[in-house]
Amino acid sequence: MTLAPKTYPSGLVWLRRDLRSHDHAALHQALRQCQRVWCVFVFDTDILQPLLERGLQADRRVEFIHESLIDLDEQLRALGRSNGTEGVGLLVCHGRAIEQIPRLAAQLGVQAVYANHDHEPAALARDAQVRGALAHEGVLLHTYKDQVVFERHEILNQSGHAFTVFTPYKKAWLQSLTPSHTQPHPVERFADALAPFPPGLATGVPPLEALGFVPSNLRELKIRTGSRGALALLEDFLARIEHYGQTRDFPALKGPSYLSVHLRFGTLSIRQAVRLAHDLHQQGVAGASTWLSELIWREFYQQILAHFPHVAERAFKPVYDRIRWEHGKTAQAHFAAWCAGQTGYPLVDAAMHQLNQSGYMHNRLRMVAASFLCKDLGLDWRWGERYFADHLIDFDLAANNGGWQWCASSGCDAQPYFRIFNPVLQSEKFDPQGKFIRRYLPPLASLPDAQLHAPWRASAHDLAAAGVVLGRNYPAPLVDHFEARALTLERYAVARTET
Repeated sequence: MTLAPKTYPSGLVWLRRDLRSHDHAALHQALRQCQRVWCVFVFDTDILQPLLERGLQADRRVEFIHESLIDLDEQLRALGRSNGTEGVGLLVCHGRAIEQIPRLAAQLGVQAVYANHDHEPAALARDAQVRGALAHEGVLLHTYKDQVVFERHEILNQSGHAFTVFTPYKKAWLQSLTPSHTQPHPVERFADALAPFPPGLATGVPPLEALGFVPSNLRELKIRTGSRGALALLEDFLARIEHYGQTRDFPALKGPSYLSVHLRFGTLSIRQAVRLAHDLHQQGVAGASTWLSELIWREFYQQILAHFPHVAERAFKPVYDRIRWEHGKTAQAHFAAWCAGQTGYPLVDAAMHQLNQSGYMHNRLRMVAASFLCKDLGLDWRWGERYFADHLIDFDLAANNGGWQWCASSGCDAQPYFRIFNPVLQSEKFDPQGKFIRRYLPPLASLPDAQLHAPWRASAHDLAAAGVVLGRNYPAPLVDHFEARALTLERYAVARTET
């Protein structure tokens, strides 16, 4: 079969949250349209410098990206060798992307730059600046859909507006899905267009220290990085997906897919994930149906952010911006205790210790911890959202914001304001034997199961027998849940008549 003639002599693929060489929309299009193609990743100081200023030198996300780029560089080199071309690989820059991409495009003499869409507000502003700078030099910026199956305006209601409730969105999403939507982009077929490094350009992935960062405990945690890591995790998950719906809410069990970080950074193709989930769903695999629903939730929050960018700073429902959250020294002290896992509620504290120690928090516990911050401590959901943003290795603005606003009842498809998670009941239901709590709260390990979820209710004899001294080796509760619930209902009174 005769291939169509190339559109451009050379092109540059700008990688962002798509760190893989297979089933990659922008890379596929560049290889099809250009005679020579280079790939670049920019360690963007506009993103990294604020992390350093907040003391996050050992940021697990930066290290995850760093390790995944090493894997990606090896993938590109292998693609080049398979086509008889040595010297192919990944170019890596460190600086402001809005400066680095136009400079590199000029240095390489390319006619077009290729990238995949990113609909976060800061990314849209960055891409607009890059597009303008490239256009000034006569270079085109082409962008493509890659991180979702359906984006922005592709799934709308009958009035032509964005869905703001998940269930009808999911129904429309499933009705719109065809096999073509999950077809992989055949990068390998056109990989002979990958070009070797030009003379004089530094190659390879620089050490973390050159970027101002230091290794975290990522390797100690045995977190798998890169596409190889993603595919290994996917294989492991598919072997137990049948029971996903029954196990995913229990943090002591190996229930989740653990693929969220790979979808976040694009080391796993969303098309591959959805294709597998949908095929197994059609085969009647119950767990696959639940997983598919979770993948659709991910896209729902992406389209909410794209259509309603104000959610990045304010409540989706403006009336909830009128809530008067707690403030002052006590509020700050309560927030610090929540961050440190010192609230006196074991499941909440164990969840926060999991986050602080690993950069991961079980999804059920994200809801429990968020509800406790907003509705037991009466603190602004944005405080917690920012803390999660700094510490979650799989942090994604749309999903994190959507989850927090759901718990704060301020979001588009949120729980009602009067639905307030009881942290003790959640603990008894989802960690009944206390295995998860004991893992992260050793001082409570010897308490009987029945008393582990609310140590302040245990008798003095049982506390002494377990070596627990409330206020010394484990805190007394910051607040009484039932009193806090009553205060929350008063606090939310400003929104009652309009929800």
